[in-house]
Amino acid sequence: MSRIAVAHFPLARRTFSPGRAAVILFGLGLLLAGLFVLGCLAGAESIDLSRALREPGSLDGRILFGLRLPRLALAAITGMGLAAAGAAYQGLLRNPLADPFILGVSGGAALGGTLALALGASFFALGASRGMVAVFAASGAALATALAFVAGKRSGQLDPVRTLLAGVIFNSFAASLVTVLKTLVAPETAQQLLFWLTGSIGYESGRTLLFAAIGTLLPTALLSTQGHALNLLALGDEGAASLGVDVARLRNTVFFASSVVVGIAVSLTGLVAFVGLLVPHLLRLAFGADHRLLIPASALGGAIFLVAADLGARLLFPLLGTELPAGALTALAGGPFFLFLFLRRQGV
Repeated sequence: MSRIAVAHFPLARRTFSPGRAAVILFGLGLLLAGLFVLGCLAGAESIDLSRALREPGSLDGRILFGLRLPRLALAAITGMGLAAAGAAYQGLLRNPLADPFILGVSGGAALGGTLALALGASFFALGASRGMVAVFAASGAALATALAFVAGKRSGQLDPVRTLLAGVIFNSFAASLVTVLKTLVAPETAQQLLFWLTGSIGYESGRTLLFAAIGTLLPTALLSTQGHALNLLALGDEGAASLGVDVARLRNTVFFASSVVVGIAVSLTGLVAFVGLLVPHLLRLAFGADHRLLIPASALGGAIFLVAADLGARLLFPLLGTELPAGALTALAGGPFFLFLFLRRQGV
């Protein structure tokens, strides 16, 4: 394990308390619920929430159930998956700079989704189906993950710094291929790709949201079950193995589950950057590095963060005259934070 990882990614020393974890998760759940209520009320058109709930067929009800709730649900699902994957990657690499976006996983998913949209526009009159985009995006995420971790190995051991650098390189390569694909498709398809890649929270059907929720919650729950093993991995591969952790199996589990949730997130919203970096790091500072708490807390925190970002984009509409993509707001928040972490780790 690198010197940097040892110095800046300590063991979870605080004794895990189920009661404390339950209180923290309950508090985060209440905050998310409060943001949902605020998100239902905020918008260009004011609504009567009580009337919307009593009369779903009224104008207020159609706005609430047809527009605002689906959008809030999509933001929560996407944020949950990205943040949980980020927390798991950080534990696996023993590096708080790890993130699906920086590791190239989101870039791989974007490349897969772009390829699906381009092929759908070329070979199918109606374009690519949502399922086709999701499958291609998840495959791209899995490929990017595999490449980053294979390139990150040194003498049979996973080097966190090499893995991050490999992810950054693959991200640049994927971005170049996406640009090439955009130049090869028809202008209307290129415009669709551009809108999708900005990280916009749109409006999905109830069926799509249901499948996305199931496809995100199950892998997130699987990642949460690996919390104790990820805690022991702070000792290094050999140290964790000596305590009974099957390191290869743990790595494959994190690979698989994270690829699924990142692929689903990118297929629905495009590139939403830095959620998996910012949220787990802030929660680690607040509640400690125990992954048994950190991963489920990051899932809720990611939902809170992206719902808040989408709400902020809507509230800025009257001021700017246009609605900023949620991905732009997360990048504005996460970019400087990543630079701060990087400089701090280098002792600047």
